[in-house]
Parts: sequence; structure tokens; C-alpha cells
Amino acid sequence: MFPALETELKQKILPDPYEDFMYHHLQYYGYFKAQRGSLPNSATHQHVWKNNNPRYLLSGSLGKRDDLILDPLQKEKRLWPSCLSSAVHRQMEAVNRDSLMLSSPLLKSRQLLHDEFGKVNLRLREPRGLFAFFSGSGPLQAPRWPVECEVIKENIHHIEWVPPQPEHFYQPTGSEKIPEIVGEEGGTVVYQLDSVPTEDSYFTRSRVGGKRGVIKELAVTLQGPEDNTLLFESRFESGNLQKAVRVDTYTYELTLRTDLYTRKHTQWFYFRVQNTRKDATYRFTIVNLLKPKSLYTVGMKPLFYSQLDAKTHSIGWRREGDEIKYYRNNSDDGQQPLYCLTWTIQFPHDQDTCFFAHFYPYTYTDLQCYLLSVTNNPVQSQFCKLRTLCQSLAGNTVYLLTITNPARTPQEAAAKKAVVLSARVHPGESNGSWIMKGFLDFILSNSPDAQLLRDTFIFKVVPMLNPDGVIVGNYRCSLAGRDLNRHYKTILKESFPCVWHTRNMIKRLLEEREVLLYCDFHGHSRKNNIFLYGCNNNDRKFWLHERVFPLMLSKNAPDKFSFHSCNFKVQKCKEGTGRVVMWRMGILNSYTMESTFGGSTLGNKRDTHFTTEDLKSLGYHVCDTLLDFCDPDRTKFMQCLAELKALLQQEIHKKFKDTDLEGSWSDISLSDIESSTSGSDSSLSDGLPVHLLNIANELNQKKKKMYKKKKRKPLQSRKQRNIQYQKNKLMQESELTEEAPSQANGRDRGTSLDPSEMTTLMLTKNKERMQREKPGFAVSCSLKRSTNSSQEPAPDMKPNWSRNRYPATKRGHTATVAYPSLHIYTYP
Repeated sequence: MFPALETELKQKILPDPYEDFMYHHLQYYGYFKAQRGSLPNSATHQHVWKNNNPRYLLSGSLGKRDDLILDPLQKEKRLWPSCLSSAVHRQMEAVNRDSLMLSSPLLKSRQLLHDEFGKVNLRLREPRGLFAFFSGSGPLQAPRWPVECEVIKENIHHIEWVPPQPEHFYQPTGSEKIPEIVGEEGGTVVYQLDSVPTEDSYFTRSRVGGKRGVIKELAVTLQGPEDNTLLFESRFESGNLQKAVRVDTYTYELTLRTDLYTRKHTQWFYFRVQNTRKDATYRFTIVNLLKPKSLYTVGMKPLFYSQLDAKTHSIGWRREGDEIKYYRNNSDDGQQPLYCLTWTIQFPHDQDTCFFAHFYPYTYTDLQCYLLSVTNNPVQSQFCKLRTLCQSLAGNTVYLLTITNPARTPQEAAAKKAVVLSARVHPGESNGSWIMKGFLDFILSNSPDAQLLRDTFIFKVVPMLNPDGVIVGNYRCSLAGRDLNRHYKTILKESFPCVWHTRNMIKRLLEEREVLLYCDFHGHSRKNNIFLYGCNNNDRKFWLHERVFPLMLSKNAPDKFSFHSCNFKVQKCKEGTGRVVMWRMGILNSYTMESTFGGSTLGNKRDTHFTTEDLKSLGYHVCDTLLDFCDPDRTKFMQCLAELKALLQQEIHKKFKDTDLEGSWSDISLSDIESSTSGSDSSLSDGLPVHLLNIANELNQKKKKMYKKKKRKPLQSRKQRNIQYQKNKLMQESELTEEAPSQANGRDRGTSLDPSEMTTLMLTKNKERMQREKPGFAVSCSLKRSTNSSQEPAPDMKPNWSRNRYPATKRGHTATVAYPSLHIYTYP
């Protein structure tokens, strides 16, 4: 996708604006008196500044930004020229009009900002390294790979397509063949990655294009036109095939590459085959899967893509396969049990290039193409601001979108609640990206509902939390070799930057405004349908309220979303997940959305696979449910709450049918009723990698020192020391006086406290202690809600969803979590 890097540009270049600015600045204050020609040329020593030349992008290896990358969209349709707005052309004309201003001795910088009317503002731009956003004249950022990874230069692109007919589950016949695994000893290796980083090594540095040098040809060399050996390849974005062994003429055993720097997590697969033969029945068997249960046992089919079909018939990814069987590999490695997936297929064309995948791929480049189209849209870019949340471990940009309509007044801006959405913390769960795409398509549209949502909320969206893992084809881990969704509490900012910065962003957001909803989009390989994992709230004021949004979503998408598959139990092993950490930070509605890799068992879609359109439609249903959830008319909310209480009573009586619970059922803890989420695609935390343990210990020691009590200032005079001494002496005497009655063993009963007085004193002290421990929250303060249920918005007017104002937690203090009500109309 990205052509060879160039080292020099033989073209006319402008001087570096920063260098030019510093030259004038130092000369003005008399610190620099040399001639201009004696200055080093930053264009050759640092980076090149070009005028209106969109063909090149400055990027490079980690720590060096001097490599020159050709625009990857040159071979595509080039999104940016067609999307240039008239405002951009006005800006270019404004530069020409103000050319006289550029030569003014008063102007200390050539960096100009232009408003939407083309007027020039004489001030410095934001630093380029701080915000890596797209512009109409800027291409995509090239993906950065670990230096151990070989990457082919071909552009892998797939069309989007929706099958005209539902794709039904495979119906097992019971006579599916279970092939015996023979391995390299009984077959011929036709594809194998040489150097694959494992658990014994760890990530050190990255580079655009991965490993330096000539890319090796790993597939076997064909002996002639009659040679029908398949040619395999996976050294592209999100690919992860490690080895292919030809067992028979049309039979192949495949080994998946584990997540980089680990020996685990083989479930996602994505690879290419060439040199196909039509009408022959091929068998593929993946031999090193790690999950004992899979949707392949209940009818899920692999995904298949033919380039010839895409070119000639505009047919994209489709479900294919026969004789599908998921079973245990009896020839495992002895360390952990392995499982196999086998299936047969007939290719539609001779000499075709085809792909197989666990689910619809959505790569880092796909995301960047989408974001580029948004930033080049003159309407969407007005209410969608794209910024860099952070750089990943490999130096890839983690993007943050802020979506909201401009407020008319500061009071209106301050009243907006926030909604935080994220996806792809697990890189192999591409389901999340398709739901996220559907959400963005709707919220950025001109639909009246979308406009109302943008008027009411501020959306903070992180569309790809783990770009490194997505690029290299990992299933669950980042390049740190760990599951990021177990490290949201991390203090290792440099090793887990994506989740550290996400948590920090949400923490700052909570100090500014109430966060109504947090949801992280995931995929699930063991259950069908779509469902949510949430957190139980034991506060009786908000009891069952965290279940209202999932129930509403199930009513809006009854053929996709299953409320009965939702779970709200917080397990100890999930304490480091995003939903639990955000919930403990004070977000009442904090969820993980799990979407199946398979399909639906509900309604009209029963026993059919999900398509990308199904997943994108769920992004719309999230928006629709958000409007229902915050509707000033509380009818829907109250109906859902009543339904939840009835369902809970049924569950309680079913579980405790031999116990008389009349009148006391509401005292039972929800955790006692609900089962665990052990059926989730969870991975236990392996702790920190060995090379990070010392760093973590050092940071913990520093953190403890910071929280130690500060030493009192030494008293400056003898008089101050005497006063302090007298105070201490009086306090000791009063303490001795209070202790005397208790030491009299009941002999002086006249001086002992009455039990009721003792209870009152204890409650008073506890109240004072709670008040001290909760800065910013008064003990007597209760969360009040509006009792005016008749208040409704005027006809043809947008409802005024005013925000309850609660004292904000001060920066730097970890206060006990207080749960404010979500909306003045929401709760009874």
C-alpha cells in the first residue's frame, strides 16, 4: 500500500516557519546577531515544509519523523480533491491577498490560521505533534509495524456488500469428517513465517513498513501451469497465518500466529490464497485454536471473499463452507489443549485470489479512510472535531472524536451531558468497528434525531483503542503482550498508553460534566445475538436503573438484541475492565456491548448470520435508545422499570422457591441472584510482563512517597513553640479525663455515658468522618429529582433537558463515588 520511502525532495521548499519565527524572536531581543545564511537549514536537518503539495506525508520510524511516504490514496479515488470545500479555496485566495502582510517586519511568523470566512488570523497554529488530524490536503498516516514484522506492499481492499438473501447457519449432519492431524512430518510446508516474536521477547521499536530489507517470498514456487499448489499470504494488515502444510492435493493444515509477544490467543484468522482451481473440493483445517467452545459447533460458517466475484459481480464477503467441525486436537503440544476447525469449500473460479476470515475485517487504514472523508466533509467537520488522544506503543495515532453541535450560550454548553463510546480494545473483535461505523454514520447525518442528540449531548468517541493489535492481526492483546481490557487501572502510562489516556480523558470529563453513558463495543465467539454486560448498583435509589437502557435496546432491536443474555455481575477478575473502572469512577450506566461473530436466534433473523448492515443498524439503535432513555416523557422508562421489577421477582421466586420471601424480596442482593459472566470471552490477567515489573514497582514507590503526610513546618519562634506545647498538654489532660469513667470498672456510674447518648455520639462522629472523607459533598445533601411529571416540551420545540448540577470532584482527590441521577425527568 505504501511505496518505497524517499530520502530527498528535489523541489522548491519554504523555510521552516518555526525556525523563521525563532530567528526574528532572538534577533528582536538582541540574542542573535548572525546572518540569516549562517542558520542551519531545518528543511534538510529536520523536516520539509511544502506549500500546497498534498502528495507527501512526513512520518517515519519511532523517534524519527524523516521518512517520506507517498500518499496511499494515489491508487484509490483520492478522497481529498473531490471533498475540498469552497472555504479551502477561499483560504488559499486569502493567503494571496495578504501576501503584502507576510513581508511586514511586524509579522514574526508565517503560520496563519483562517476562519470559515477566509479571514486571516495572525497567530501560531497548534503544535503539529500535539494534534495529528486530517486536512483536505493531507494523506493518511502510514501504519507502523514492529521492526520484526515483514509486510508486503500490496494494497488489500475489499468492497462492502450485503447478501440479497439471509445466510443461514450450517446444519450439522453428524457425519462430518474429523481429519487426523499429521503436521510437517506427514506433509509439505508451503508457507511459513520465519521470525515471529513470542513470549520470550518484547516490543522494542516500530517502523513504517515493518522489517527493513527485501521482502522474502514465503510461498512455494510453482513448478509450472499444471502445479495446483495454493499460494498463501498473510503479511498485510490484520493478517495472522503463520504456517500452511499441504497434506494432500486439496487438503491443507493451517497454523495461526499467536498474539505477538505471547503464546496465547488464537481465534481470529485472516489470510489470502491464490492459484485456485474451480470445482475441486478443498479442505482447510486450523489446528491450534485455544477456546474449548465455539460458535462453529452451532452452525457458524467462515467468511469467504473472491476478487474475481468482486470485480465482475460486485459480490463481497459471504458465508461459505461445508462439513464444518470444531473438535479437540488429540496431538496437542502438552502445555495446553488445542482445538481444530475444519471445513470444505469449492472455489468459484480458476486462478482466483481469495480470502478467508473469522469475521468481516476492518483495518486501521479502513478507519483512517473513513475519518478522512469526515474531515473533508464541510458540514460534518463543523460538529465533529478529530484529535489525537495519544500515540500507541508503536507510534500509531489513537483518534478521539468530539461530536456535538455548537452551543449558543456558555450555559447551554455547560448543561450538556456526555456519552463515551469506544471500540477495538480487543483487535480481533472487528464486530465493534462495524457497530461503531453505524453509530458514526447516523450521528453525523442530517437526521432530526441526530441533530437533537448533538444538541443535547457531547459524544466522546475512541473508534479504535488498540491500533497496534489491529495492524499486526492480534486477537486480544496490544504489543505489550497483554489484554488492555484488564489494565484500565494501570499506572504504566508509557506501556499501556491507549487505556491510560482513555481513563484520564474520562476522568477529566467527569470533572467538567455528568457522563450519562459509557459503552465499549466488543465481539463474542461463544454466544449468538447481541447483549450487554453492566454493573449492579446496590444503592436502592438507583436499583435496577442500570438495566433500563439494555431493556429498551432489546425492544428497539428485538431480532438482534437479547436482554436475557445480559449480565450485571461484577466479578473480581473483571476489576480492570473498562466498564468496571468507569463505573467505579462514577458512571452509573457503564457497559460492555458484546456482539456475536455468528448471528441471531431471535425473531425474523432466527438462525441466520449477521451482516455488516445488521451490525451498523445496531449503531443506529444505540442512538434511538438513547433518545428513549432520556425522553422527558417518563412513560417508557417507568414501564421498563416496572417490567424489570416483575422479572426480578420471577427470578427470585424461581431461585428461592422453598423460602418464604413475602414482603422481603427487595432486600436480596442482586449479586446473589445473578450468575457470573464466565461465559464471556474473558482472558485472565497474566499480570505485567517481566520487563515491566521493575518499572511498576518504582512507580508504586514514588506514588507512596507522594501520598505520605507532609511534615509540619518548623515553628519559627520560642513563643510559637510554647503555645503549641500548651495546646498539646491540654488535649492530653482532656483525653485522660474522658478515659477515667471507663477505667473505673463501673464504680462511678454517675459519670458514664447513657447507651443512647453513646449511640448518638458515635453516629455524629461517623457523620463528621464521612463528611471529611467526601470533599465537595455535604453529608446532609440528598440527590433531588423533579417531581413535576406533567412537564412536557412545547409542540415543535426541542425539549430542554436541563442538567442536574452536583458539586464536582476536585482535581487530584479520589473521593468516594457518588451517583447523581441521570436526568431530572428520568427517575421517579
